[in-house]
Amino acid sequence: MHIGSQYLGDRTCKFTLWAPLEGDVAVHLVAPKEKIIPLQKDERGYWQGTVNNVEPGCLYFYQLDGQVDRADPASHSQPQGVHGPSQVVDHSSFTWTDGEWQGIPLEQMVIYELHVTTFTEEGTFESIIPRIPELLELGVNAIEIMPVAQFPGDRNWGYDGTFPYAVQNSYGGVDGLKKLVDACHQQGMAVILDVVYNHLGPEGNYLWGFGTYFTDHYKTPWGSAVNFDGPYSDGVRNYFVQNALYWLETFHIDSLRLDAVHAIYDFGAKHILAEIAEAVAELSQRGYKRYLIAESDLNDPRIIRSPEVGGYGIDAQWSDDFHHALHTVLTGENQGYYQDFGQLEQLAKAYREGFVYTWDYSPHRHRYHGNKASDCFSQQFVVCSQNHDQVGNRMMGDRLTSLISFEGLKLTAAAVLLSPYVPLLFMGEEYGETAPFLYFVSHSDPDLIKGVREGRKAEFAAFFEIYGQEAPDPQAVETMKRSRLNWEKRHEGKNRMLWLFYQKLLKLRQEIPALANLDRHNLEASVIESNKVLQLRRWCENNQVLCWLNFSQEVGKIKANIPSGPWQKQLDSADPTWGGNNSQLPEILNTQSQETLVLNPESVVVYCQ
Repeated sequence: MHIGSQYLGDRTCKFTLWAPLEGDVAVHLVAPKEKIIPLQKDERGYWQGTVNNVEPGCLYFYQLDGQVDRADPASHSQPQGVHGPSQVVDHSSFTWTDGEWQGIPLEQMVIYELHVTTFTEEGTFESIIPRIPELLELGVNAIEIMPVAQFPGDRNWGYDGTFPYAVQNSYGGVDGLKKLVDACHQQGMAVILDVVYNHLGPEGNYLWGFGTYFTDHYKTPWGSAVNFDGPYSDGVRNYFVQNALYWLETFHIDSLRLDAVHAIYDFGAKHILAEIAEAVAELSQRGYKRYLIAESDLNDPRIIRSPEVGGYGIDAQWSDDFHHALHTVLTGENQGYYQDFGQLEQLAKAYREGFVYTWDYSPHRHRYHGNKASDCFSQQFVVCSQNHDQVGNRMMGDRLTSLISFEGLKLTAAAVLLSPYVPLLFMGEEYGETAPFLYFVSHSDPDLIKGVREGRKAEFAAFFEIYGQEAPDPQAVETMKRSRLNWEKRHEGKNRMLWLFYQKLLKLRQEIPALANLDRHNLEASVIESNKVLQLRRWCENNQVLCWLNFSQEVGKIKANIPSGPWQKQLDSADPTWGGNNSQLPEILNTQSQETLVLNPESVVVYCQ
């Protein structure tokens, strides 16, 4: 069932609303000419009507019981924000030029996560377009855009959206997003969109008033859960299934990143994730392959297993374990969920198995956690060293740039890009951006603003002594401005050197078969030299790579068991080319040599057979 306003052409529009508990529903056209048209309710609880003399751009509400005006829950555009009327959109008016586009296979993706407002000074979809060629030059071929569903005000991470179908007006609205996607496809860049199906934001969430979309049967960090398995849930499920298809079909999006699916509660026989995956798989059969990537902290392989073996059929998921294992060996941090990590062997396990916790006891959770995913493909795991959550949920939004050394940043890049998984970069990490990524909002409700401010202060009260200040005011415009990239830095000094280092790693990943082949079963990862050096060997048919990553701030001396060679050095972060302090490693490794190899502190070297 298509919901919302569907412009049919010839000044005709079909309106459909899921509201089975309402006694009377009408379309209230408010501009350019006011008019009220009653809708008819079918046996499933959908109110429908086809209305003449409706132009694209027309503003409307749904009028409930002849008294209350509500914006369309499936509004495609909210030009006056979350509290204003909805707008009729003619999607056929946009001319696409990406007819030859066939997508990028998941196993070949290099993902770049960005936030529209802070990626450029203008903070719009169209202002991203001029930066696409440089991302392609770096080696990125897929941008992942943080949520764009309409949220209150003009600055927000996007997870407070309240109109899942409406494109944020301050970003450039419907046509702005289409222009960005079309330009990306023209240049060979895929587009992933972050969507939120586990909750709606607190301001402008008029879905509560319909009585069917939420349930108090489960609780989430944001309040009542979305009603995916209770009475009157069929229309709610359709609402989100259609939303996934809407982005993929109407906006030509290549993939959806599903936010925090562990906060989606559904105990029906067919999980909502499985239903969405079915619909997307059917769409893919009519064109090129579209992907679903889940964020989940459950370490539950059922999410990414195929339906044939009882899985939900989601294509991939983020591996938080990989991030946490890498972050803790780099920084030594052990607060919160980081207390479950800190051993280099855990990172080695993440290379081998995708997850660290595979039904192991978690000290942080005080219980056993996770399950083995040995039957899942390597390209079903997305890994990173930084992302919006892991940076932005810190009190001062500090990136790794401010936590570790320049040598450590190169080591970090290699740890991610030498992995057998799909890599994700967080905007700016490729050149060592120093600007923080802070949490910011632009609510209009004074009580809500007060609550958000007090909540942030309370959450980080214990960190006052560390930072010597309170958490930045999330409502302040300056908090957002401080989070904008200093894009020009990518051409300067060590920032440029780091950018080139990322580029080199991505070229090696593409050109060397052993790195291009994402198969963790063709991989050995072990810890040597007093638990400070990670030895990584990967192979594909007759091609092999051998890597050593020294996570110690001391020189590492190793006597490695080197397979038959010879081995040619491909990359050494200790070389002066990359700002290193001269490498002591030979260009050619001969397996007959018994000499001890000397690794510089916080360095990585890659040899190819």
